[in-house]
Amino acid sequence: MKKARVLLGLIVALLVAVATAGYASAFLSEGFYERDGDTFDDWEICRTRAFGEDGFYQITDTGFRPAIAFQSLGDQANAAYSLGEQIANEYPDPVRRAEAVFHFVRDGVEYTPDIDQNGNEEFAQNADELATAIVEDGIGYADCEDMAVLLAVMYRAAGFRSAIVLVPEHTSVLVYLPEYEKATAVFELEGEPGWVWVEATGKNNPLGWVPKQYLNDKIAAYEISAEIPAYEIPAETAAPLTPPPTPATAVTGIGKGTTYRPYLFFIVIGLLWCTSLFRRRRRR
Repeated sequence: MKKARVLLGLIVALLVAVATAGYASAFLSEGFYERDGDTFDDWEICRTRAFGEDGFYQITDTGFRPAIAFQSLGDQANAAYSLGEQIANEYPDPVRRAEAVFHFVRDGVEYTPDIDQNGNEEFAQNADELATAIVEDGIGYADCEDMAVLLAVMYRAAGFRSAIVLVPEHTSVLVYLPEYEKATAVFELEGEPGWVWVEATGKNNPLGWVPKQYLNDKIAAYEISAEIPAYEIPAETAAPLTPPPTPATAVTGIGKGTTYRPYLFFIVIGLLWCTSLFRRRRRR
């Protein structure tokens, strides 16, 4: 009951903010268009493809950058970021705050493959689009990358470091929470332990639960920054985006008291290229 009241309170607060601040659609892509069989938004990001310099995850043979997350950060921050800030104000304790962000997404989103939502094999939502659906409709429908992007943005807004991770057939989030003691396993990112897996795709999942197939496995990660994104919404005559040459960081899970050296990213990305990355399987 308490979680339900928290969710309702956040929704009411954000609806009031929308009504008074007048940012009704600034955080949403105002138009989509088709090009070469793919759908693009007005940030020139392809919503129907994760791969390539204009893909929503900008996966290349050397790394990845979840570009779609930056549509909701920096100068573009709005609905999803506001929700994270509201949770931060309500929960000063970091563990309870991290759990509140997790429960908001886990309980407010119904895991739904893109093909069942809109007939596309793949169609990514940005964090503000999914947050708006939860606020306006009481529930959002999304698959794993949509939920990962929303979680990563909300955690940043709530004062946490967050990273989006890629594994075969799935994508999820890590949150830096070294004081959390209930996680299945802790992860190490660039030699720094204390990262907790966030798996919101299953309604019974607690914060910190990790699918067993990802324990001690090779995992690619990209830490999300709350800084102004490396691009602005392009003018009509602007050239398409070129992602910065920032490689993702290899991550490996660590068991209780055991540490493993991280793997080179090209090994991980090779595995991802050889796997159908975004064929979703429901967790738990």
